[in-house]
Amino acid sequence: MKKVAILGSTGSIGTQSLDIIEKHPDRFQVGVLSCGRNVQRLKEQILRWNPEIAVTEREEDAAALTKMLREDGAAAGCIHTEILWGQEGLKTAAASDACDVVLNSLLGISGLAPTMAAIGAGKDIALANKETLVAGGSIVMDAVREAGVKLLPVDSEHSAIFQCLEGNRGRRVKKILLTASGGPFRRWSREQLETVTLEQALNHPKWSMGKKITIDSATMMNKGLEVIEARWLFDVPVDDIQILVHPQSIVHSMVEFADTSVLAQLGNPDMRIPISLALGYPDRLESEEPGLDFFGAGSSLTFEKPDPAVFRCIAMAYEASRAGGSYPVVLNGANEVLVDLFLHGRIRFIDIQDQLERILDAHVPQYDLSLEKILHIDREIREYTYQAVI
Repeated sequence: MKKVAILGSTGSIGTQSLDIIEKHPDRFQVGVLSCGRNVQRLKEQILRWNPEIAVTEREEDAAALTKMLREDGAAAGCIHTEILWGQEGLKTAAASDACDVVLNSLLGISGLAPTMAAIGAGKDIALANKETLVAGGSIVMDAVREAGVKLLPVDSEHSAIFQCLEGNRGRRVKKILLTASGGPFRRWSREQLETVTLEQALNHPKWSMGKKITIDSATMMNKGLEVIEARWLFDVPVDDIQILVHPQSIVHSMVEFADTSVLAQLGNPDMRIPISLALGYPDRLESEEPGLDFFGAGSSLTFEKPDPAVFRCIAMAYEASRAGGSYPVVLNGANEVLVDLFLHGRIRFIDIQDQLERILDAHVPQYDLSLEKILHIDREIREYTYQAVI
């Protein structure tokens, strides 16, 4: 029986994780749940799962949740759930005896410190927070090796690569082929991107995700961040990672080996597949969902090259990874601010990549980064980005 902490339990990945756990009650126990601002949903999850610890983003929400549970929790037997809040609460929960594995589906850089706390406490990590490795790849992977814990990817593409490499450790990888749906603006020109509306950008053709990651998919920054994540997860030079636009989202990624053999992982576009693999590893959990129909959705598979001259975020991610040091931290932090400004109607869609390029060009890099330095640089670049753009 694995005790699971789900950081970000009220979001898309978190709720799907709970669906999987519900189908396998003999294998998993929910020990920790957390939310951002959706306190009502977190309360409902606590009443259903009775975790040892629950964490909110804000102190006032923790107080409100405590009051709600006093009123509604006694009858459900949830009066013992400890309520924490903020980054300190997340770190405490992730390192606690309430969990054996931490599924991190937090948003943005907020996932880095709890991941480090969990690794330091000897917890295995199921990672759905790519920013943890984008900003802190070196220190995170060093900590994983030192602690001897497992770090299992939840992103569908990185899960696919992980599966292709299983049984092939030690065999030289020639290339990682990272697939991308292309988002809602596949084959659009730079001029067309200048007219994009918020409604268009949030209309992803394949995946139902949170707003931030949906915008990242539209700019293709999400794929750029995944390149950096793959570089750290699989210890492959960034220039050996190639992006392939694959609009059907059936091939989730591939690996080419030294002999030019290519292994691929295929499946329906369903995040429950990589989630269940990460939680159940080394086992594969039984699923009642229908498999891939090779005479239907799987009958036609196409691949295209992305255009980094139009989607500049791709090129910037490669450049930031090559340069190293604080560049990926700045790339990630500035992008989060710019996406938020776009979501609130303060800038245009095209401004996300244009302003990000300007900020990266002006950055003076730092190296030999610690967790504290990374978080400090992140705070500084967020403030700078907001002031420079608005």
